[in-house]
Amino acid sequence: MALVPCQVLHAAILLSYCSILCNYKAIDMPAHQTYGGSWKFLTFIDLVIQAVFFGICVLTDLSSLLTRGNDSQEQERQLKKLISLRDWMMAVLAFPVGVHTTVLPFVLIEMRTTHHQYPSRSCGLAAVCTFAVGYILWVCWIHHVTGVWVYPLLEHLSPGVKIIFFAAVTIVINVFYLVGEVLNNYIWDTQKCIEEGKEKPKLE
Repeated sequence: MALVPCQVLHAAILLSYCSILCNYKAIDMPAHQTYGGSWKFLTFIDLVIQAVFFGICVLTDLSSLLTRGNDSQEQERQLKKLISLRDWMMAVLAFPVGVHTTVLPFVLIEMRTTHHQYPSRSCGLAAVCTFAVGYILWVCWIHHVTGVWVYPLLEHLSPGVKIIFFAAVTIVINVFYLVGEVLNNYIWDTQKCIEEGKEKPKLE
């Protein structure tokens, strides 16, 4: 059975991210040798998120192909779990975190080619806030251990301004989540309208 274009796209993007990650790790940067290594940078974390996300997309595509024409309820149940995980990652991590880097075009292509079911808004925003607060605490912990801020800008901010800055970052990533949700709904509602228009019989 031939692979459809979106499945080929998922595999190609996954391979590109794996290549980028390998090259990124191969770069001899002093910052990579200090406490936290590459994991203290949001750019690296985002690359890992995108690689994991597209890995799940590829796994979902393969599972879908293998279960097609198969009446196994257990395989269908496992496929639904994979699809739910893929959609959750797209909504909560891949799009909101990916907006701040050059990976955004890949995420937009994925949103256009594959329909994703967003979680309830309260659950989605809670998950996004958890990620944002978790990363902020991680940055603060690195400063506590090393005495150096991951991002030099923070050295020049007073404690009160830092709190405002971190709160603003959390708000922004929540806005990115909402933008992703609205964009996803717009794309697929428009697509649905087009398909329904094509199915209507023409009046004589």
